[in-house]
Amino acid sequence: MAERVVADVTAYFGETAVEFVRRRHAELHRRQYKNPQIWPLIIDELADRPVAAPTLSQRQLRRIVYG
Repeated sequence: MAERVVADVTAYFGETAVEFVRRRHAELHRRQYKNPQIWPLIIDELADRPVAAPTLSQRQLRRIVYG
């Protein structure tokens, strides 16, 4: 059980900013959030991560998610 917790935590903190943005967008989208609600949340969450990502604009986030 402890091994799984360690693996989950390691995977979570090992995520790149791009992986995080894509995962969080998909999670929030599945929860019926709309993009105007999603982008500010992701920007705030990126800033609060233990290793903060560079500041990304909403346009940059859209390009990560949609290409």
